[in-house]
Amino acid sequence: MTSDRSKRNVLLLIPLLLLEAACATTHDRLLDMDTSQVQLRSIQSRAFDTTDKEKTMRAIIATLQDLGFMLDRADYTLGVVAASKARADSMQMQAAASLRVTVTVRPRGEKQLLVRCNAEYLRSPVTDAKPYQNFFNSLEKAMFLEAHQVD
Repeated sequence: MTSDRSKRNVLLLIPLLLLEAACATTHDRLLDMDTSQVQLRSIQSRAFDTTDKEKTMRAIIATLQDLGFMLDRADYTLGVVAASKARADSMQMQAAASLRVTVTVRPRGEKQLLVRCNAEYLRSPVTDAKPYQNFFNSLEKAMFLEAHQVD
């Protein structure tokens, strides 16, 4: 009788151990960051020599609108701007929000703000550097104009 009970306990324990191992592996993989992720983050980020978060947020919003994005939300306290850009689907003849960006602003040291732009196209991350370079070049111009009060 005890051997049957022991076998049953072992049989119940094996699936639990396998499930725990699978969860731990999945959890560990979710937190892994490889070199390509670090490189992408460096492409997505730019430091600006200003501490004026509000002006920077206004410049980000203006830049996104100039690039054809529609503002989804902006939170000045958190330093987050989310926007999307619709494109017409030639087969469906409907507008579909296929390009989404989230831009965050946070302090970097005492004299700078770090701006990070994260873009998704058709729910996949944009990893090409060119769109980020275009955004930051436009943002730099907008910030220059704002700093020199040029309309």
